[in-house]
Formats: sequence, C-alpha cells, structure tokens
Amino acid sequence: MATLLRNVRITLEMIKIEHTLFALPFAFLGAVLAANGLPTARQVLWISLAMVGARSTAMAFNRIADREYDGRNPRTNMRALPAGLLPASFVWVFTIISAAIFFLAAAALNRLTLTLAPVALASILLYSLTKRWTLLSHLVLGWCLSIAPTGAWIA
Repeated sequence: MATLLRNVRITLEMIKIEHTLFALPFAFLGAVLAANGLPTARQVLWISLAMVGARSTAMAFNRIADREYDGRNPRTNMRALPAGLLPASFVWVFTIISAAIFFLAAAALNRLTLTLAPVALASILLYSLTKRWTLLSHLVLGWCLSIAPTGAWIA
C-alpha cells in the first residue's frame, strides 16, 4: 500500500496536478459563456474529466519526450523519469489511459467534441516536440491553452 501511495504521489507531481486544477476555471469559463449561465452538473463532470485526461496525457508525454534532456539538466534531473522514480513503461501506460479518459469524456459530452478530440490531442502532444525545432513553440502552447475554453464551449 505504501508503494502504491508513493507512486500516486510521484505521478501527481510528474503531471503537475496543481496546474491542472488551476486551469479548470478557464475551461469552465467557456462552458458558462456558451450556456449563458451555468452548465449542467453532467457537463461539469465530463468537462473536468476531459481536462484532467487531456492535461495528464500532455504532461506525461512531455516528461517522456524530455527525459533525456531532463537527465542532463541539474534543474530537472530529479524528475520522476530521469531519477528512475517511475519506469518509462509506467508513464507510457499512464499516458495512454489518460488519453482514453479524455476520449471517453469527449464522447460523453457530444458528437462534435468527440470528432474534434483527435485535433486537440494531436495539438497538445505536438507542443512537446515543437520545442526541438521551432522558435514558435510558445505560439503552439498558446493554441493548446485556447483549446480548453473552446472545447468547453462546444460541450
């Protein structure tokens, strides 16, 4: 049980769960504006799960993509993957499960959110790679951050 709790804590630190919670109001803002009031409890639940799933997918994939760079950087070499706190296979499985949660939530919201979900997921995964080949990675990041309120509006 102690090992399970330790792995949960390390995983939550790896994906910066506090940043996900901080980002939720931006998604809810899109839903409130679209509803011209408050979204339903059902919408809030599925929007929350979509946000947590998408952001967890993005953060875990980013840690996988950056693990070699993080291992060479004194500021980041104690992150979960370079420090060996979690195996890469676990992080890959976590990434896939998080993506599945995102798609499940998108499907539960409506057909259009499900149809656009691959575009959103591809965008957030692409950001992790743009840091390697363009100076415009922050433009891609801005696009990714705009997806949450837009997706919640559509929901």
